[in-house]
Amino acid sequence: MAEQYNENELQSVEEYEVTESDKELVSFVVEHCDRWRDWRDTNYESKWDEYERIYYGIWASEDRTRDSERSKIISPATRQAVDNRVAETMEGFAGSGKLFEVVDDLADGDKTDVEIMQNLLVEDTHNNAYLNNVSSIVKLAEIYGTGVGEIVVKTEIEKIPTTQAMPGQEGVAAIGVTEKEKVAVKVKPVHPRNILIDPNADAIDDSLGVAVEEYVSLYQIVRGIESGVYRKVDIEPHYESDDLEPSKVESTSYQDDKVKILRYYGLVPREYLEQMENEGEEVVDLFPEDSAADKVSDLVEAIIIIANDTHLLKAEASPYMMQDRPVIAYRPEVRPGRFYGVGTVEKAYNMQKAIDAQLRSHMDSLALTTAPMMGIDATRLPRGMKFEVRPGKNILTNGNPAEILQPFKFGSTDASNYETAKGFEAMLLQATGTLDSSELVKSAASTAGQNNGMGMSLAMSAIVKKNKLAMASFQDDFIIPMVQKVAYRYMQFDPDRYPMRDFKFTTMSSIGAIAREYEQQQLIGLMQTLGPNSPIVPVLLRSIIATSGIMNKEQLMAQLEQMSQPNPEAQQMEQQHHQLQMALVQAQANELNARASESAADAQEAQARAQKLMVEASLMDDKVKADLIRSLSANMNTRDKNEFEKRVKVADLILKERQIDSNEQIVREQMMQKNA
Repeated sequence: MAEQYNENELQSVEEYEVTESDKELVSFVVEHCDRWRDWRDTNYESKWDEYERIYYGIWASEDRTRDSERSKIISPATRQAVDNRVAETMEGFAGSGKLFEVVDDLADGDKTDVEIMQNLLVEDTHNNAYLNNVSSIVKLAEIYGTGVGEIVVKTEIEKIPTTQAMPGQEGVAAIGVTEKEKVAVKVKPVHPRNILIDPNADAIDDSLGVAVEEYVSLYQIVRGIESGVYRKVDIEPHYESDDLEPSKVESTSYQDDKVKILRYYGLVPREYLEQMENEGEEVVDLFPEDSAADKVSDLVEAIIIIANDTHLLKAEASPYMMQDRPVIAYRPEVRPGRFYGVGTVEKAYNMQKAIDAQLRSHMDSLALTTAPMMGIDATRLPRGMKFEVRPGKNILTNGNPAEILQPFKFGSTDASNYETAKGFEAMLLQATGTLDSSELVKSAASTAGQNNGMGMSLAMSAIVKKNKLAMASFQDDFIIPMVQKVAYRYMQFDPDRYPMRDFKFTTMSSIGAIAREYEQQQLIGLMQTLGPNSPIVPVLLRSIIATSGIMNKEQLMAQLEQMSQPNPEAQQMEQQHHQLQMALVQAQANELNARASESAADAQEAQARAQKLMVEASLMDDKVKADLIRSLSANMNTRDKNEFEKRVKVADLILKERQIDSNEQIVREQMMQKNA
């Protein structure tokens, strides 16, 4: 429920009288939380203490790898791995500029409603420091194996600087501040030491309940009592131990003006709430009183707030319309059957211990081989002399100093210790999947046998697959529940800003930085292969810009979209150019056809001429023969009997010569026709 505070007006509320139902409800919640805390501390507290010391570089005597160890150095390899994992996860969460992207379901035809919802959520999440809070939750998850966030709803007073015109005074304005109420939904990081959950459940929604316990300042409780949010009880500062401190870094805990608060979200017996609402009425039990079944029968979802394990500040049925619990959890790696997961520090634990042992042995060896040590004959030193070695020191001896003093040295330090530690560090980064740039090149070289593109691709593909799997887990376990719960809170408590509709949406987080750079390199290589004129290049360019983190990404996307849209003037000019080209081609075709027609006519004319010559040649023989016959018969000498025969022989020779000339002419005409 939204909490609204008014510090200027104190409400006179009589002290609430504690009833038997209050005691039973407090006993029910506190007893369950105590058992859950004992189980958690027995199994995880010592591990979490050591994980925390490893990350923050805090030395403790119980972290020694051998009894003779004197060095207290702690390698930062695990911290580097955790920071890399957190940075990669947050890059996928907010690398695109938006903390998340909301995508509507396929069955919804109207996509404008989810776009409005996304814009409002993005605006409010930026204003309520979601980035820092989610980053803290992810870091807790990588260190302790589980990160928890609590959805908190508050009504805040927003102060807006304004300028208003003074009535009745023209040109005069008053400068002041306008106060406006607004609903703020925030995600509060919760340390794993402050979360209590049923050990039988592996998820928040499947457990009997989940509780957040922490120390808060006394003034916050008093302010809640004054505003009517909490019951008026006789509250006093209380301190028992430092079990609830979110960190073991501090050696002491502050003990003044602090109150232990237990916020329980879960199931409680309905009879307790009904008896509190209807005082004096008895509720009939379905099971025998004080039986195990009676304690967990007829349960109802409720919110219970208890101070100092005794005072009931608030008890009511869940006010949320979806009846969901305002707690979300993220686990980098889920341990089946258990709520608490596995983080990066736990994965790197063995290699971290090996690195620390190697470095500390190296440092201990340096202490023995570099610090000056002397062998001394104590019987020949002056009585009461305090022996020390320093530059310019005069040492008094009873006899020859060469016989009394002798430098002493324990061998030399092995230089391979440091190289061995570097090898362990590379193994740690491999175990956690957080290779840095230098180790990535080494891994690529070892994968392919040499430092080439194939080895780098193989090494990058393995890292990209791990990062994608981690981002999918982060999206399913944390982003989707967080966005849904925040949206439901805003729709319930701020309906004017967030309309109440049936939103069915899923969130989509971007990929990590390494995966994005790797995929962009592949797309750039594909663009170079296709060439600048390929129609696929604009599509690939839009994909590269969409997954980048540049500031003016939206402007570039809009410009590319505008460039891809057809231009009417360009289309008209292109159509005219196409028509001109078609006309030119048609004209060239007509010209070729005309030339072909002329060539065919010339060929026919040549053939006709050849046929005419052949006919004339054939007729010429007959004419010649006729002329010869006339010549033979004309002016013939009748007295010479052989004259006619002589004329016939001469005519025959002439005819043969003419026939040969005619045949040669016919051959020439046929050759010319064939060539044509």
